[in-house]
Amino acid sequence: MADAGQYRKIRDILLADPERRVVVVSAAGKRSKTDHKITDLLYLCYAHTQYGVDCSNVFEMIASRYLEIRDELKINLDLESELAELKHRIDAKSVTQDELASRGEYFSAKLLAAYLDFQFIDAVDWVKFNFDGTVDAEATYEALRGLVWGPGVVIPGFYGLMPDGKIRTFSRGGSDITGALAAAALEAEVYENWTDVSGILMADPRIVDNPLTIPEVTYDELRELSYSGAQVLHEGTIFPVREKNIPLNIRNTNAPDDPGTMIRERFDTDEEPYRFITGITGKKDFTIISLSKRGMSSQVGVLRKVLTVLERHNIAVDYVPNGIDNVSVVVPTESVASSIYTILGEIQQEVEPDTLDVHDQIAVVAAVGRKMAFRPGISGKIFATLGEAGINIRMINQGPDELNIIVGVDNRDFANAIRVLYNTFVK
Repeated sequence: MADAGQYRKIRDILLADPERRVVVVSAAGKRSKTDHKITDLLYLCYAHTQYGVDCSNVFEMIASRYLEIRDELKINLDLESELAELKHRIDAKSVTQDELASRGEYFSAKLLAAYLDFQFIDAVDWVKFNFDGTVDAEATYEALRGLVWGPGVVIPGFYGLMPDGKIRTFSRGGSDITGALAAAALEAEVYENWTDVSGILMADPRIVDNPLTIPEVTYDELRELSYSGAQVLHEGTIFPVREKNIPLNIRNTNAPDDPGTMIRERFDTDEEPYRFITGITGKKDFTIISLSKRGMSSQVGVLRKVLTVLERHNIAVDYVPNGIDNVSVVVPTESVASSIYTILGEIQQEVEPDTLDVHDQIAVVAAVGRKMAFRPGISGKIFATLGEAGINIRMINQGPDELNIIVGVDNRDFANAIRVLYNTFVK
């Protein structure tokens, strides 16, 4: 949605398939590496007002972007009056941060609806939040079904309405959620998520040169990839469409003929997947807290005591690899940085372990795929491959759902571990 050229691409994509009738849009993004996202500028405007600083120059950048798109596409739409009213409310400090941030999507949708001669439906008229910030799905679905009447509809993403009438936004990237909610409400045949990449990549392109695109992935695999570090979709996107068994297709606006990645609950090839490794991903900066105690396997409650200590400090545990008389917990380093010595002291007091150690600067690398547990030798090949590359394995974890094999390595070996595994299992 960055400029008029992108609007033309969207028009052509819609004309290529008349079944594409409901369009959810985001705010205008960057036109170049040195450009600014409109949402960032809107947040900046709000910050200016909170410190009593005039934001006229920033607001002019926002307004001119949308007016340039309108004028280049010769769209008959009066934006000036709405922009002037918004600026007046900004100066009067009568607009909330969420409402101001939502105006990028709002103006994008107004422009596109006028350009396509589609019906415009404001998100506040159907996306219903509860007071706790969750979406009231049934009320939301029912509201949208009662609003759609035209041959084509354009909806702004990213925001909705609270019970008290105030606008609330999702977290950044939340237009994906709005699209999923619309697809679920209207029981779409498929939810196409158009972005700037041709689907989900098998590895991070910043680490692996030209990684392959994943053509098919299950919702369970996607969850594993996302949790283990892959930047795929806003996490709230999956649930509405998965609940309705709606396929999700990630496509590239700039390469509309690319098939992208299709996401389903299951595929006919589930029994014999064409490639048992779906993707390789990971995250850095974990801490491993390890303890050993003779006879631990015959003692009741040791692990519970460790987890209770972490729960008291509001620490989420990512992995719990264990042996007969030892157990480890893997947590994000950032979450324990300020309280690690207190946590260790409490574990020492409550468990009385024989040894208690902490290892920082740990990265986790996950190989995700269907039916991996039924492929003999996969774990051994992973360990051997990393060993041959001189990468020391600090932790091993394999989920019982057969979807992943996770290894912990030193932070300094993170990128090399992903490259080595990709070159071994994918190339």
